[in-house]
Amino acid sequence: MSTTYLEAIREGLKEEMERDPDVFLIGEDIGVFGGAFKVTAGLLDQFGSERVVDTPISESAIVGAAIGAGLMGLRPVAEMQFSDFISCGFDQIVNFAAKTRYRWGASVPIVVRAPSGGGIHGGPFHSQNPEMWFVHTPGLKVVAPATAYDAKGLIKSSIRDNDPVIFFEHKGLYRRIKEDLPEGDYTVPIGKAKVYREGRDLTIVTYGAMVYVAAEAAEKLAEEGISVEIVDLRTLLPLDEETVLASVRKTSKVILLHEATMTGGLAGELAARITEKAFEYLDGPVVRITAPDTPVPYSPPLEEAFLPNATKVVEKARWLYRY
Repeated sequence: MSTTYLEAIREGLKEEMERDPDVFLIGEDIGVFGGAFKVTAGLLDQFGSERVVDTPISESAIVGAAIGAGLMGLRPVAEMQFSDFISCGFDQIVNFAAKTRYRWGASVPIVVRAPSGGGIHGGPFHSQNPEMWFVHTPGLKVVAPATAYDAKGLIKSSIRDNDPVIFFEHKGLYRRIKEDLPEGDYTVPIGKAKVYREGRDLTIVTYGAMVYVAAEAAEKLAEEGISVEIVDLRTLLPLDEETVLASVRKTSKVILLHEATMTGGLAGELAARITEKAFEYLDGPVVRITAPDTPVPYSPPLEEAFLPNATKVVEKARWLYRY
């Protein structure tokens, strides 16, 4: 039976709560209502209100309570209803959770779930990809799965991790992506990318929903005889530099694709690392494909123009292939 991306996350949460009584969930409307996107539906009935905790509308309080519980030996999973609202808990995350191990060696084993991304016509306050706020913060781990298999395996790994993890879930993937998951317990390691598609002519490095944009573009390019390799980062901090560089050395051409806006985006960091460590392998310029530096539009046609898509990737890939 196929499992959706959303159901995979729920399964991961449920299995970890069954495995470890110290795991609990905290957030707005996650109990009785089952979460804004129904990720936590049914978990209140199974685990009770002491382990599925409905809170007031205060992200700062949610994150602060989670940090305190983590310091006392529990393993909280805090939900931000939309990743955009994580800014209200930003100080707690970057100035306390991220620095506690460095300052006095204490473990803060919390996971902050952050539904992110556009394509749902949510406008500028419900569609952002704010991952780079946290990738820039030493002491955090930042995860962004693209597949149902990885979503389940990475949420389980994140809960078991002894340091704070920001877990970005793309809202556009929740019910769109399905796959058959293996029976029994499994995890996906944090900090390890995977080659989503093998290719020989150029590499696309990406993550989250853009993996499927890259895959659609790769299918169209294959019809023209252009073989595309896709690297799915899965984890943004720490970055799996080795897998990225190995693919670039193999194909000699690279496109860096993400949904977040361009300036200060992960593509810039990746481009720097590639030019520093694999420059002699490159047969063309490093190409970035991202959203433009504007807020996410509410209007459906404007949002469509804003987001990277397969047509834009194919056009850039043809140019780079011929370079």
